[in-house]
Amino acid sequence: MKLSTLVILLFLIFSRTVYSNGFQQSQMAAMPGAVPANMKNQAAILNSQTQDASQPSLGQYSSKNRNNLLLPGEVDVRKLLPSSGEDHPPPYGANLFAGGYETERVDGLNDNYIIAAGDKINVWMWGAVNYSSVVTVDNQGNIFIPEIGPIHVKDLQASAVNAYVTSKIKTIYINNVNVYVNLLTSTPVSVFLSGPIIRPGQYAGMASDSILYYLNRAGGIDSERGSYREILVIRNNKIIENIDLYNFIQNGTMPKVNFKDGDVILVTQQKAAITVSGGVRNPFRFELKDGNVDGLQLVKFSRPLAKISHVGVIGNRVEGPLSKYMPYESFLKFTLADGDKIFFNDDLHAQIIDVQIAGSYLGPSYFTVENTTRLHELLQHIPIEPQLADFGNIYILRKSAALKQKQMIDESLNRLERSVLTAPVNSSGEGSIRVQEASLIMQFVAKAKLIQPLGKVIVSENSHVANILLEQGDQIVIPNITDLIQVSGEVLMPQGLVYNENAKIDDYIAWAGGFTERAEDNRIALVKANGFITFEQGAKIEKGDQVLVLPKVDVKIMQSVKDITQVMYQIAIAANVAVN
Repeated sequence: MKLSTLVILLFLIFSRTVYSNGFQQSQMAAMPGAVPANMKNQAAILNSQTQDASQPSLGQYSSKNRNNLLLPGEVDVRKLLPSSGEDHPPPYGANLFAGGYETERVDGLNDNYIIAAGDKINVWMWGAVNYSSVVTVDNQGNIFIPEIGPIHVKDLQASAVNAYVTSKIKTIYINNVNVYVNLLTSTPVSVFLSGPIIRPGQYAGMASDSILYYLNRAGGIDSERGSYREILVIRNNKIIENIDLYNFIQNGTMPKVNFKDGDVILVTQQKAAITVSGGVRNPFRFELKDGNVDGLQLVKFSRPLAKISHVGVIGNRVEGPLSKYMPYESFLKFTLADGDKIFFNDDLHAQIIDVQIAGSYLGPSYFTVENTTRLHELLQHIPIEPQLADFGNIYILRKSAALKQKQMIDESLNRLERSVLTAPVNSSGEGSIRVQEASLIMQFVAKAKLIQPLGKVIVSENSHVANILLEQGDQIVIPNITDLIQVSGEVLMPQGLVYNENAKIDDYIAWAGGFTERAEDNRIALVKANGFITFEQGAKIEKGDQVLVLPKVDVKIMQSVKDITQVMYQIAIAANVAVN
């Protein structure tokens, strides 16, 4: 028995290891490649050829009759929805019990309050007769005033008690008597709360308190069992009110209930529920009051965003599990059932994109163009001043390129961290040195991770501009014509210097104060006006170029020199900066 158990455990461990290794290999295959050793090749112009991408067709999935297989082009909507292990979204209306009852009136004195037995009323009379007293409504609903007798005030609204009692007194004292009557205090009532609520029981309050107040006192409705759509108020074993909180949430309508001693607030069991997620304003769990409903009724509560084009539905039917992915218009007529999970998705590719112009240009800076627009088509609509715009050195700042550059830098930094933290140590003295070096390298890593790549896309060379396809968010930069050369990095006085056609890189560095102690004089980057970067010694300098001197790496840290050097090259290319 023990041997068989051991075999099963070994099989499970082996299967998990194989799966994990396969997953890691697939992830590594998707990682960006390392920076090439020949840094000059990084300035290659983007290929302007594009490939036609066929749009996947829409289909429906049924795990019962297809054995969990998808036909070509179909969308597995199960991947769009939260897994069964994730928490369900809260029910629609759960925030009603999140607070906001601190200012609830505790005396119940409002105009609509109904006078009940035990309430106290203040009565003043002055003039020919002087009288002042606080009287209590007796069990028969009367108040007693000397020389007047009993006056029935039960079931009167608080706003009407003054006029009513005054009229009764005036039947006795016709002239020269002024009367003022006011409800002083109301009598608390005791209400029972039952059903799927957090703390069912008996609670005291005022007759005019809202049903939300009592529910909040009881901890609110149980989100997994209680209904927000059918809350009953029972008096003497008869239902006097049926409240749907959805009406209050959407329209602000709430039935007015004046509670009495012994009333019961019964929260019924939760109705059929549908979970909604994705591109909606209300991603909650909704109750179906009338059983099966269509998508049109659901969208009135969930309120999808205007960009929604498709809807995924997962659920169970009598014939078996169901999973569908359909256009939004078809969903409006689709019949839903208890337990369905709905995902609203924006699955239409944008037909227009926004691009920005920067640098030296005339006219507007933002353009909205079709998603098939190429660079040359847009440049024809951008006026420039030929004496100010360096039109032959155009480049593009692209968000997707910046993201990839950031991924490459982060991966190199992570590899550097691993190499430092896992470096072998042969002695205690060497270990002490490694600790200090690791601290310095970790500081370098923290600083390098703050660098944000520019995402430069080189599209021009020798005054020729590639006609590449534009992307959403592209920033087309037309450099300004300048007579300066920028010198930065590991020089004593980083600054802009006037271009000299007879000067070389060493001359500009000398004019900037020379190298610092950290400078690597054999690692100098020349950033051209079009974004091209070269590390070739003796490269020709032109107006608008930038000379970037990188720092050197301490040769004592032998196991990290290669990784640090690679990171410095990547940052210099991606952000045109040098990191110490």
